[in-house]
Amino acid sequence: MAKLYYGSDTTPVALPDRLLSYVKVIAATKLRRNESFTLTWTGDDTADGRQTIWLQPSIALRFVFETPEPEQLVGEYLRQLADQSNSSAGLMIDVRTWEQAEAAARPASRPIHAA
Repeated sequence: MAKLYYGSDTTPVALPDRLLSYVKVIAATKLRRNESFTLTWTGDDTADGRQTIWLQPSIALRFVFETPEPEQLVGEYLRQLADQSNSSAGLMIDVRTWEQAEAAARPASRPIHAA
């Protein structure tokens, strides 16, 4: 499991490496443009609830991955998540079902290597 550390919170958000790779690409792109957005996730330690954080350039982010090599990302799924992040609802991920959504997007896309 990869970990996302946000601001001064010492308790990380634990997500699968590849899922956090998607979040990292989107966050880096948006924050580089000085764009803030919300990230909401469900299905991990949230039980049946959800958690949301407000990502903005002035708050520190740290991504820690278990795997040393960058993940191969599905371009179409990345575009879907990026579109979501631009909506008023922000980026929403379900830790239980994201792999099915990624798999559905796979036939239409070539892999992208996350940095």
